[in-house]
Amino acid sequence: MKNIILLLALTALIGACNGGSNTEKLKSKLERLEKDIQAKTIEAAELKEKIAELDPEFSKVTDQSVLIKSETIKQQDFKHKIQVQAEVASRKNITMGAETMGRVTQVNVSPGDMVKRNQLLVKLDAPTTENSIKELQTALDLAKTIFEKQKNLWDQKIGTEVQYLEAKNRKESLERQLATAESQLAMAYIRAPFNGRINDVSVNTGELVQPGMPILNMVSQEEMYLKAAVSEDYINDFNQGDSVEVYLPSIKRSFSTVVSSVSYVINPANRTFQLEVKVNEFVDKLKPNQFAKLTLVDYENENAIVVPSDVVQQDNIGDFIYVVKSENNQNKAQKVRIERGKSYEGMTEILKGLKAGDKIISEGYREAVSGIAVRLAQ
Repeated sequence: MKNIILLLALTALIGACNGGSNTEKLKSKLERLEKDIQAKTIEAAELKEKIAELDPEFSKVTDQSVLIKSETIKQQDFKHKIQVQAEVASRKNITMGAETMGRVTQVNVSPGDMVKRNQLLVKLDAPTTENSIKELQTALDLAKTIFEKQKNLWDQKIGTEVQYLEAKNRKESLERQLATAESQLAMAYIRAPFNGRINDVSVNTGELVQPGMPILNMVSQEEMYLKAAVSEDYINDFNQGDSVEVYLPSIKRSFSTVVSSVSYVINPANRTFQLEVKVNEFVDKLKPNQFAKLTLVDYENENAIVVPSDVVQQDNIGDFIYVVKSENNQNKAQKVRIERGKSYEGMTEILKGLKAGDKIISEGYREAVSGIAVRLAQ
């Protein structure tokens, strides 16, 4: 009856306040009334218990025990996971530039073309180098002939050693000059360094290019990976080989993989470190900079005390849970102070206050108060 009177008083109080009333004052009054209700409920329960001891018939008439459901706690594996954003990257995503000056004479590819290693992509004219190669080749042919003749004479002890060494040096010098000229000419032939796809072509036939000028961009799917910037708060939580769940929103696909590397350098600009993840599925559907979501386990306890998160309540002192205690062959609710750990997917780890075998109130806990009798639902 007292509870009803208090609730009516609370309703009247709130109804009397208009929209411009002080919300904080109302909340404060509500909190005080709720605490008063709880205190009076406990007081009423204690009085009923004392009266029942003096008058056994009283308890039969005034049985107001709370109907609940309970759950026995046991140790179990608990994992806490975090989700971070990642993007697809390739170790073979390159922009190729000109190494020598020249005019573009051939552009053999277009964006989107698949190319193979050593395939000619773009050719520059190099008439000076080509002429130098022809001159050096002619001079080298003569030098080789002179060297062979001089060597034959020297083998027969005819002529001087100086003549032989001069012929040998001339031949080897021309060989090196020819190799250098051929290397310079090779710079005019831009070839694919690996199998991949042309992403962009920056030049046209007839255009004059300078050393360092971008020519084209190509990418390969051979060495795809995922990279994510993770808060430094987790710097010691992940290791190479840890399992990862990957979700690709653009193609609505998921797969499992592992962490391939963890950076131990913090980016001072955003206080994050880089984490890389192997890509072992859907490689043909991935493109650099494509968005992905990574789910990683940052905490695990194989022998944790875990309860549903919604049974954990709070008052002005801290967190608590109602457990079922048996006294004099009667089940009663008892408030137990707890220290909570991490929570994930509706479950909370309890660090202190509970142990395996304790029976918690899993349903009906909001109607329970410490010391009140409880009835277990069948």
